[in-house]
This record gives sequence, structure tokens and C-alpha cells, in this order.
Amino acid sequence: MIAVVPARGGSKGLPGKNIKDLLGKPMIAYTIKEALKSKYISEVIISTDCKEIEEVAIKYGAKSPFLRPEYLASDSAKAIDNYIYTIERLTKEFGYDIKEFVVLQPTSPLRKVEDIDGAIELFKDKNADSVVSYTEEHHPIEWHKYITEDGKFENIFEEKLLNRQEIKKSYFPNGAVFVFDYELIKQGKYYGDNSYAYIMPRVRSVDVDTMDDFKYIEFLMRGSDEQ
Repeated sequence: MIAVVPARGGSKGLPGKNIKDLLGKPMIAYTIKEALKSKYISEVIISTDCKEIEEVAIKYGAKSPFLRPEYLASDSAKAIDNYIYTIERLTKEFGYDIKEFVVLQPTSPLRKVEDIDGAIELFKDKNADSVVSYTEEHHPIEWHKYITEDGKFENIFEEKLLNRQEIKKSYFPNGAVFVFDYELIKQGKYYGDNSYAYIMPRVRSVDVDTMDDFKYIEFLMRGSDEQ
């Protein structure tokens, strides 16, 4: 199974975040390093439009058969369209036979090989359409509200006054691991009737989008024995 690491050059929230120095290594290196430890992943393919990111990824063990075209690297481009483009080119031009693949975003540097292999094993055991990593939401989603322009509350859910203990747990995708059947992706879907969640701990579920996220990651990693 191959792993695709999508890392476009443009980032509005935190410019250059994919190769930003994180405790002595570019952030993308942590994802490539863990992917190469996996007993199920044969190759790590970098998908980028940026030569600098490509060079860094190759240095840490990824392969780059081609650069992503500009139209798949814009703010409006859909990730799923890039996955289809990448798999089709690998199949038609480079002789790959890809029926299933893993996506590992470089913005989840706390994810470990045990998460990657655990998600792949769940995918295989269930003969799944997809497996997506999720983590538990600490606050009940029933507490969420829309806020109008003039600052008033607007309900998202039907209002019910319940104690926290009465509310069912909810989970949200953490962006760390995706395992896909390619037939599902070709339909333009991430989830099918036979899709499953791989649950990850909150401490490994930080997704870097802003400088605050990045600083929090640094804080967590400094407190860990593993870097």
C-alpha cells in the first residue's frame, strides 16, 4: 500500500507550514518518518506543487514522480480531486496498481506509526470502504450555537436542557490518517456504507493550521521523550 502526503506550497493561515522548522526538523519530516516505519506502507509519495517541499520530502525518504499542477494547488481546489489525479497518473504513467491507499497530512506531526498501522489493520479487517481517524469531542456539540452579526444566539440543534452526563459522546475527524478504497474516491466520496472511524487520543490529534497550533505542537513535543 502506498501513502500519499499532500503538501501544497500555498498556505494562508501559516505560510510555509509544511516545511517550517519544528524542533530541528521540517514539520513534514515527522509524517514521512512515521509512514516509513509502517509494516504496511511500501512507498511514501509526496504530492506537491512546490519544488522546495519536494526536495525536503525526498531528503527524508519520500518519492516524487511528478509535481502537482497549479489548478490542484489553489485555495479552491478539492483534496479529493488531487487524490484522483495522483492515483491515475501513478497508474497510467508509472505502472502502479493501486486499489487502496493511505493519505497522511503533514499538518498532523504528532501521529505515530501505531496510528497508521492501526487504521490500516481496521481497514483490512473490516474490508472497509474507508477508515478515517477521529478523536473525542470534549464538549457536547449540543452546546454549540451560531452567533448572528449583532451577537445574538441562533440554534444549530433543537434546544434541550440536559446534564452533560446525559449527552451522547461525539467525535470529530482529526485529519491525521485516511485509508481509502480507490473505487470510493472515484465516486467523489470519503465515506461509504462500510466506513469506520479509527479513534485517536486527543494529545496526538492536533492539526496545524495557525501559529497557535504550531506553538502548541512544540509545547507537547518538548514534554515528550520522542521527537
